[in-house]
Amino acid sequence: MKMRAYGMTDVGRVRSRNQDYIYCSSDPVGSLGNLFLVADGMGGHRAGDYASRFMVEGLASYAQSRLGCPAVQVMKDGIRKINRELYELSVTQSALSGMGTTLVAATTEGNTLYVANVGDSRLYICRDGSMIQVTRDHSYVEELVARGQMERNSRDYRQKKNIITRAVGVGRHVEADFFEEELTPGDVLLMCSDGLSNMVEEEEMASLLGERCSLKRRTEKLICLANDRGGFDNIAVILVEPQIGEVGPC
Repeated sequence: MKMRAYGMTDVGRVRSRNQDYIYCSSDPVGSLGNLFLVADGMGGHRAGDYASRFMVEGLASYAQSRLGCPAVQVMKDGIRKINRELYELSVTQSALSGMGTTLVAATTEGNTLYVANVGDSRLYICRDGSMIQVTRDHSYVEELVARGQMERNSRDYRQKKNIITRAVGVGRHVEADFFEEELTPGDVLLMCSDGLSNMVEEEEMASLLGERCSLKRRTEKLICLANDRGGFDNIAVILVEPQIGEVGPC
């Protein structure tokens, strides 16, 4: 059965420009069986728009050109390549100075999910009515949480959670974090920018993802909920149903 996927972005209720950009292909991309990307740009004028689009389109194009390569190697090499190109543009073109972007990238091979992330855009697995956050935010508050100096979801955490410590394009070199997860039947993948995760609680995400309606409708409901809460940022959402089959006894 063919994998099902749907993605969309929304400018939100406050911002005048949409700096989120996505790529959503359940069809093969080069040697990858599928590819899903979410990027959240930053920078003045149109620099943030440029950075997220350049990242997503560049990585998709790079993946298309790499044949016979392992998924993680394709993502690792592609992210490094596009990061260098973005950084060079930021230091040579004044209109693009200071630009950068988050990135979360995912692909599946059989029952295995491969994920890369830089920044605070996220990938979750919705499984048995609960949200499992696969990615780890590269943010000031998460570093303090890891050191035991801040409590997650405390008042200070919520006030400072948008300060990210790693992004694509802001330096000559960047390191992405990589994750590998085994998928199970019924899993739904949610990839999103912080315009969703800052506005909608995980329990609410799980409840919406459990509804018996199309991926398109569930995506729209998530974005509507984020907007109903204020829509303070751009919102990007990709939902994927990998269609993992049950494995019977030998």
